[in-house]
Amino acid sequence: MIRDVVISKEPIELHKLLKFESLVASGGEAKQVIAEGLVLVNGAVETQRRKKIVSGDVVALGDEKIRIQLG
Repeated sequence: MIRDVVISKEPIELHKLLKFESLVASGGEAKQVIAEGLVLVNGAVETQRRKKIVSGDVVALGDEKIRIQLG
């Protein structure tokens, strides 16, 4: 199941999104899971922690999937 997340402005950096949405416990953990190739953006492994995420992107980590919407 995909959870919709509304952001007030775009883009948002991937590592910040993971932290803000509690997919990870800390910024350090966000950087670690990204570096290990555990995060998917639109179905592809993403290793850039500062990857710009915009409306329509789907971010997945483990069983969690979120779709970004501009609100």
